[in-house]
Amino acid sequence: MPRKRPGALRASFRSSSHRPLWWDTPAPERIHGLSAATSLAVRRYEALSDDYYVFPGVIAYALRRYRAFLSPSGSRPRYPYLDDCSCRGCSLRDVRHARDVLDAAVRELPPRARGELGRVVAALDRGYLARTLPDPLAETRRRWGADGWWHRRLEGCQYAQSGTV
Repeated sequence: MPRKRPGALRASFRSSSHRPLWWDTPAPERIHGLSAATSLAVRRYEALSDDYYVFPGVIAYALRRYRAFLSPSGSRPRYPYLDDCSCRGCSLRDVRHARDVLDAAVRELPPRARGELGRVVAALDRGYLARTLPDPLAETRRRWGADGWWHRRLEGCQYAQSGTV
C-alpha cells in the first residue's frame, strides 16, 4: 500500500480543520505603554472574564481614558464627573469607573503582567492625585462599591468639565 507524501498529509489536515491555526490568526495589537507579553495577558483576561464591564479592548480604552483625563497640561484641578448612562461602554466616560476596571485587571492578571500594568497605573495615579482635590464629605456620601481612594476626590458636573457652562 503506497504511503501519502508529507505535503499531502499537511494539506488534508489544514483543509479538514475548521479552526484557524496559530500562525493564521493575526497577533493582537499591543496596548500603548505595555509589552507584547503583558498585552497578550490582558487580552486573555478580557476574553475569559465573566465581569459585565470587562469586554475585549476595555483595558486599552480605560488606559486611554485615564491618560486623556490627565492630559491637559497646567496646574488647574480636574473634576471627574459621574456619567448618567450605566451601560458598559458609556460608563467608562467616568474616569473613576475606568480606574475601577484597571484595578480589577491589576488584581486578576498573572504576576509579571500585574507588575507592569500596575506600574503604568501607579504613574497615572500620581498625576490623578496631583490634579484632583480631596472630597472632605466623602465619608458621608459613600456610594455602594465606591471603595477606591479615587472615588474620594471632588467631582464636578459634565458641563463644567467640558467648559461649556
